[in-house]
Amino acid sequence: MTDTIFITGIVIHARHGVMEHETEVGQRFIIDLELSVDLSESSRTDKLADTVSYSNVVATATEAFRDTNYKLLERAAGAVADAVLSTFPRVSAVKVTVHKPHAPIAAIFEDVGVVLMRTRQTGAHG
Repeated sequence: MTDTIFITGIVIHARHGVMEHETEVGQRFIIDLELSVDLSESSRTDKLADTVSYSNVVATATEAFRDTNYKLLERAAGAVADAVLSTFPRVSAVKVTVHKPHAPIAAIFEDVGVVLMRTRQTGAHG
């Protein structure tokens, strides 16, 4: 059984991009997260200790996204996925969507971004 915790629309100002003005001025990014977590215990106990704190996930994702300026959204999204998986052992997989609505594209568009899916790596079985 796989249950999901989702958090959508996290707005973060950061300086990711290839263009010089992107790294100097920065811009608004929007992050959506979907965490695969077994919620069977917390759905019975009603205890925060038996689940993953949304607030802590947002803080971890924000810090990972903001801490370093990356050229590629793919790398920034990967940093978020890595941080979530390493910080929250209850999370078995994470889907990170990063929207870059103000990307420097010579066209009228609504949104652009990347979606990354990462699964916790388990030890090799022999």
